Amino acid sequence: MSKDADSPLPHVRLFTDGACSGNPGPGGWAFVLQHPATGREIERSGGEAETTNNRMELTAAIRGLEALSRRSRVELWSDSEYVLKGLREWMPAWKARGWKTAAKKPVKNADLWRELDDLVERHAVTFHWVRGHDGHPENERCDRLAVAAIERVRAGRA
Repeated sequence: MSKDADSPLPHVRLFTDGACSGNPGPGGWAFVLQHPATGREIERSGGEAETTNNRMELTAAIRGLEALSRRSRVELWSDSEYVLKGLREWMPAWKARGWKTAAKKPVKNADLWRELDDLVERHAVTFHWVRGHDGHPENERCDRLAVAAIERVRAGRA
C-alpha cells in the first residue's frame, strides 16, 4: 500500500475524521485534502441521520480519496485505529476469506471497506495515526467539520 513512495506522482496529505452523536445516531464525516506543492486545500463534510462512528470514519477516508482526480501519492492521516488497522492488517485476510472474519462472520461495514479498498488501490497510500483531540491542527479541524455536519443533519440541512 505504500508503493510508488518516491515516484513523481502528485503528493497530497489527506486528513480525515468521523463523528457520531449516539452510536448509532446522527453522524458526520469530514476531510481536509492538502496539495503541498501548490498550497491548495480542499475541505468537505457531510452527514447521515442514522449511522455509526465507524461508518463515518470510513466515509471520511472514502470521500477524501474520491476527491482526487488522478493517481497520487497520498499520506492519509486518521485518528481511527479501526480504519488504519483495517487497511494495514485486517483487510488482506478479510478479502482472502471472501469478506468474512476469522470467526466466519460477515465483515461489518463490508460495503464501505470494499469501496475504500478500491480507492486505496488507485493511489500510492501511506497511513498515519494521529491521536484524536490532542491538538493536531488538521485533525481538530476535521473534528469540528464532522460535528458541524451532525448539527446540519439534526437541523434537516444535510
